[in-house]
Amino acid sequence: MKSSVEREQIFNTLNFYEFDVLVIGGGITGAGIALDAVTRGMSVALVEMQDFAAGTSSRSTKLVHGGLRYLKQFEVKMVAEVGKEREIVYENAVHVTEPEWMLLPFHKKGTFGPMTTSVGLKVYDLLAGVKKEEKRHMLSAEETLQKEPLLKSKGLLGGGYYVEYRTDDARLTMEVIKKAIEKGAVCLNYAKVRSFVYNDNNDIVGAEVIDQLNTKKITIHAKKVVNAAGPWVDSVRALDAIDNNKKLRLTKGVHIVIDQQFFPLQQALYFNAPDKRMIFAIPREGKTYVGTTDTFFEGDIQNPVATIEDVQYLLKAIQDMFPNVQVTELHVESTWAGVRPLIYEEGKDPSEISRKDEIWQSNSGLFTIAGGKLTGYRKMAESIVNAISKQLGDYNFGPCVTKHLELSGGDIGGSKNFQAFIANKERLAQSYGLSLEEGRRLAKLYGSNVDKIFRYAHLLKTTSTSSLPLGVLAQIYYAIHDEMAYTPVDFLVRRTGMLYFNVEQYKVYMHEVLQVMRDLLNYTEQETEKFKNQLAKLLMQATLEGS
Repeated sequence: MKSSVEREQIFNTLNFYEFDVLVIGGGITGAGIALDAVTRGMSVALVEMQDFAAGTSSRSTKLVHGGLRYLKQFEVKMVAEVGKEREIVYENAVHVTEPEWMLLPFHKKGTFGPMTTSVGLKVYDLLAGVKKEEKRHMLSAEETLQKEPLLKSKGLLGGGYYVEYRTDDARLTMEVIKKAIEKGAVCLNYAKVRSFVYNDNNDIVGAEVIDQLNTKKITIHAKKVVNAAGPWVDSVRALDAIDNNKKLRLTKGVHIVIDQQFFPLQQALYFNAPDKRMIFAIPREGKTYVGTTDTFFEGDIQNPVATIEDVQYLLKAIQDMFPNVQVTELHVESTWAGVRPLIYEEGKDPSEISRKDEIWQSNSGLFTIAGGKLTGYRKMAESIVNAISKQLGDYNFGPCVTKHLELSGGDIGGSKNFQAFIANKERLAQSYGLSLEEGRRLAKLYGSNVDKIFRYAHLLKTTSTSSLPLGVLAQIYYAIHDEMAYTPVDFLVRRTGMLYFNVEQYKVYMHEVLQVMRDLLNYTEQETEKFKNQLAKLLMQATLEGS
């Protein structure tokens, strides 16, 4: 992938060519479209006004899941499609996605009962084409409590046991974008579309783009333009014309993180909140994270935050389902909030609105894609690139090839080789000056790209004067030179997830990370001060200090 040091060169490249496709939006949807299009032989440009994955694609429940609850809404086709996609996403990026056995307990008067759970999970297995060893099991109340002793025993009838897939949503998005760039796409973060360019027939043939870091302006010419801007879809459409009755309805989802010292969950769960909404509780890296809420949202899309009310709702859900877990706001280490861009449906509550994606095209030719789920990103991309390919018919572009295309870092040989790969890399790490444990952590995070991290570590071992641990320092160099990170927040939130799952490290490292990145990227004094304030503000919001 290109380096942030090369931003100006990349920006100028976008100015000099006509592309087959310009994608607006660097979340998982836009990233998937760029990868699908470029691997069919199209020339592709992608611009993102923030950092890659800075919107919804770093603020999800971090699950590649089939949407079991949508069976209740008879979204059978959607469940079947995204259910099958789970294993495809997993096998193409085993380093950022892994199977997670999920326990769905059912109590008297709950949303799910023994029969509905059994039938629902069986239908789910059938629709998703689940392999034999991952098909659902039905458990007695005793067996359910053995899986998770913290569960409320009063009224417990049993549980369903089934597989979902846990992921790092921001890193998954990065690996898709890096693969698209490897295949020839030109992608740039912090580049905002401010207007469209039209020909004499009033067809869109490009966009005016401004660099958010230095205010330089360019024009990107393209035969087809795709609006994949997530929560900003309607804002981008408004630059052209909103000529149909489709519009977004934004909902907010909040998650909280609690140390396992206070919430020692040993089993991922999907359970009823007191108001019958469904909540996930998932153990990860010594923490337990819980979410999500589902409320209509009309605030600052770029900076949604968890309110005390959001947090109290989730704490109440924890206290109801895990009566012996005594946690309060004081135990919440960090939070995150994300905005879901759903397609408006009159009279429906947030949790009832369909997660189906839709594609439409304006009279001037602007493609827009909205709705959908993280799990279905590859199929969403296939659908819209099929439509683009049809309109660019004279060029004879090929079919979609992403089903069995390993993402960046995924050159491991699939899940069957992953543990052997990790064992080899953790041993190799020691020859580069890293510990066995650090080698394992990095290999699991970066997959087959970890060798680059090791080489940075080897170089920095004798040249760096930074007080940061060698592994963290090597990650910074990789984030800048191979993942286009430009700000400390890019690194500490989206490239590593440190703010969410290791907030104490975030506090210890953030100022030194700023100094290292300042020296590497030659920040101005104004940028240094701005990024310092961003780090402090984000920490305050994530830890509820600003509430």
